Amino acid sequence: MFQIKDTLVSLDLAERFFCCDLPVCKGQCCIEGDAGAPISDVEKKEIEKVWAKASQFMTAQGIDAVKQHGVGYIDEEGDLVTTIVNGRDCAFTSHAADGLCLCALEKACREGIIDFVKPSSCSLYPVRITSYPTFRAVNYHRWSICRSAEILGEKLGIRLYRFLEGPLTRYFGKDWFDELALCCEVYLEEQKHNL
Repeated sequence: MFQIKDTLVSLDLAERFFCCDLPVCKGQCCIEGDAGAPISDVEKKEIEKVWAKASQFMTAQGIDAVKQHGVGYIDEEGDLVTTIVNGRDCAFTSHAADGLCLCALEKACREGIIDFVKPSSCSLYPVRITSYPTFRAVNYHRWSICRSAEILGEKLGIRLYRFLEGPLTRYFGKDWFDELALCCEVYLEEQKHNL
């Protein structure tokens, strides 16, 4: 484990390979599970401001769910999460003709309609951040639907921390990411010499 400022970072970020393989997984992380994506109070307010502009990319069921329940709710574990449809699909899921699931918020942002990309928990996935009173834990959430991403990442030689360089930098800042990258590089070099 690495300690960077007030965060404890799992060695998985250095050791694991990862690169999303959307043609294979079809973006199942948007529609699988029993709760929505974790969001902060600030993100909830941002989504409330922009979701109507992004609704052109949402399903009718997603729009209805947001109109009825709002953009988020408190799940069984007490976490604020995005509203879901049918007990599992994120209300902000957009479906492409080939069956690919995408984020309607991200699609609207990429097209210049809104300036909010998507919740940080989505951008950072498969990394999950858990806050404690004195530190934050940064861990890799392994899930069978991401197996194709692990395979592609290994094939391309992309480590998890490098795959998430942009989202981690946006979330923690450039100095934090640079320190993480240095820790990972030193750690991986040491592992080579220990073989």
